[in-house]
Amino acid sequence: MILHELIDYQTLRLIWWVLLGVLLISFAATDGFDLGVGILLPFVGRADIERRLAINTIGPVWEGNQVWLILGGGAIFAAWPALYAVSFSGFYLAMFAILAALILRPVGFKYRSKKEDPRWRENWDRALFVGGFVPALIFGVAVGNVLQGVPFRFDGDLRIFYDGTFFGLLNPFALLCGLLSVAMIVMHGACWLVLKTAGPVNARARSYGSGAALAVIVLFALGGLALWQFVDGYRITSAIVTDGPSNPLLKTVAREPGAWFANYAARPWLLIVPALGFLGALGAFAGLRARLELATMAASKLSVVGIIATVGVSMFPFILPSSSEPRASLTVWDASSSHLTLFIMLVSCVIFLPIIVAYTAWVYRVLWGKVDERSITDHGGHAY
Repeated sequence: MILHELIDYQTLRLIWWVLLGVLLISFAATDGFDLGVGILLPFVGRADIERRLAINTIGPVWEGNQVWLILGGGAIFAAWPALYAVSFSGFYLAMFAILAALILRPVGFKYRSKKEDPRWRENWDRALFVGGFVPALIFGVAVGNVLQGVPFRFDGDLRIFYDGTFFGLLNPFALLCGLLSVAMIVMHGACWLVLKTAGPVNARARSYGSGAALAVIVLFALGGLALWQFVDGYRITSAIVTDGPSNPLLKTVAREPGAWFANYAARPWLLIVPALGFLGALGAFAGLRARLELATMAASKLSVVGIIATVGVSMFPFILPSSSEPRASLTVWDASSSHLTLFIMLVSCVIFLPIIVAYTAWVYRVLWGKVDERSITDHGGHAY
């Protein structure tokens, strides 16, 4: 037996669909609170020392947290090449805006404290706000467009043609998803600040975080209602071949109202996934009001997991539907790399992913505890 045949093609495709979700959720659950702190920076810090306090809660970890974004992009490139090609070409300007905003973060962290000038520091604080807000908004807008379907098609040689525009991405449902994403990230950032700070910054973070948690509940509910009433889902109408070649054009697909809810009708236990999104946000709100710091952070992470996983569970087996040519939609069964490639990647993942998780856990353990003004003003340290 050839080694890679130890796991059949269908199972490998499912494994990599799950792993892609895990990587994206891990990015949102870790780097998400970094982005949230950036968004909250002008609001929780009214004096320079307070803003430095907020910045230094994420200063030692934000670079490591971005590893999950790199891993997610790498997984898309290697495991789902068609998805990578369509999304990075169709969403090119959106991706450029995200990258430009993310570049502001390391520059802002490094240069903010180089001068004592208040105006200099305020400008870099605005840059850090942009570096948090823009990615949070655009990631949500992208998800909203994925749920609606993206205008792309293939020719007979499987060359990709994207027929959309950047401003076409900014439709009402996508913007609603963008607002949900921002609210979720702000909630997560506020929970982190409550966990890592004390005093006025902690109090303001609780206030803003409580509002954001309520906004998450309302916007998540509105998104579900809008998806049910106004957004068509997609359904495969031909025979489903789960271990066939990666050719999206070998199937037929129909657009139907309410199709994204078919998985819940067939398997009602899946409703636990969106329920986690609501219960996590409700738990974060209650924890912020009751000042239960660690439980609040755990509830916020649970909400992030539930909200993002809801998208994947609702769309399965679709990964990226096509609104202009539905049969060109990319699914788990026809958009992956080869059997051998997925197996080699899985072996690499089994080896290296636990190392990354263990190192990350060690870093958080070493840096556990609250950040205070004394650790920042101590010139023998390395605070921003």
